[in-house]
Amino acid sequence: MHILEVAALLQLRRPRARRTERVLARCVTVEDLRAEARRRWPRGVRGYVEGGADGEVSLRRNRAAFEAVELVPAVLRDVSTVDLATDLFGCASALPFALGPTGFTRMMHPDGELASARAALRAGVPYTLSTMATVALEDVAREGGQLWFQLYVWRDRGLTRELLRRAQVAGYRVLVVTVDTPVTGLRARDHHNGFTLPPRLTPSALADMAMHPAWCLGLLRGAPITFANFAAEVSATSETVMEFAARQFDPSVTWDDLAEIRAMWAGPMLLKGMLGRDDARRAQDAGMDGIALSNHGGRQLDQTVPPIRALEGIREAVGPQMPILVDSGIRHGADIAIALAAGATGALIGRPYLYGLGAAGQAGCEAAIRMLADELSRAMRLLGVRTADELRQRGGEALHVSHTT
Repeated sequence: MHILEVAALLQLRRPRARRTERVLARCVTVEDLRAEARRRWPRGVRGYVEGGADGEVSLRRNRAAFEAVELVPAVLRDVSTVDLATDLFGCASALPFALGPTGFTRMMHPDGELASARAALRAGVPYTLSTMATVALEDVAREGGQLWFQLYVWRDRGLTRELLRRAQVAGYRVLVVTVDTPVTGLRARDHHNGFTLPPRLTPSALADMAMHPAWCLGLLRGAPITFANFAAEVSATSETVMEFAARQFDPSVTWDDLAEIRAMWAGPMLLKGMLGRDDARRAQDAGMDGIALSNHGGRQLDQTVPPIRALEGIREAVGPQMPILVDSGIRHGADIAIALAAGATGALIGRPYLYGLGAAGQAGCEAAIRMLADELSRAMRLLGVRTADELRQRGGEALHVSHTT
């Protein structure tokens, strides 16, 4: 080959000055973002984000359930345009998923919930703020967008009612009540890593933090991390915020308590954390506007059925009109396509956007959403469908579930 021909093939790229640009240039998939975030996070944060309950059987099965599904493409269809827009509880979402609630989010990146809400706003999808947020719900509300609020029913019912009042005044439109936490699951990785909020500065923790200076500097530059929605209540005790929250989980919560919340909340309300047909039917009878099938990302009761496997039976139990969201185990846009084909209205995304947040802040969070959207769009085209509704209608024709895993 002639030297001039070789020179023509050379493609020299201008070096990127900003770290965020360099990181995102290397990332093509959510798994790439995960690798970048893991490099940035100390061991305790990695364990908190990636860990599950007890032996982490549910954590593994959640992914295995998606991986066991074989997709059946349909060919020679006009898929020149694909429309991913979906109505989620009266919210016009550009994509058939919302960002789900996550706690301790400023531990993943100093901008935490604010960066996540801004990324959701730019993508045109709803963002769900957790009760356990590290930024006050009023501050997040000022970012605008389609905002949902996730609620735990605390032992302190007065605090629960106050959170509801504040969320409504701030303009949150959808209430997501998590019902799978009468007690907290045993997060073995957190115990082994000594993970607490605020962090306990043991010699091993200090050594680990010293190996992740960028993360440590971001933590030190920001305001102290606490559960911002009830910071005053935490500061009035000698407990860590994690101990305070664990004490507030209430094993006495019943359907009667939900009836009171339903009467207080003026907008759409859905229950998150059920997997049984009877519970789904009871939620429907109790006037819930929808349900979110979830095993808390494998972080509560171990060895639970993966939500994607429970979906078909629950769809049969509640009928075609009841909105159903699915979470736990979603890492790729094709997983969302599987959920839609199996009968879901949409999905809740958790760890994927946290990986983006940890890797590159708001830009990384936006990248995670964009990757999932691109993967979903590509999967739909290859399946021969142009809309989420069309995918749901095709349903079982598009899916084959292997029983060998």
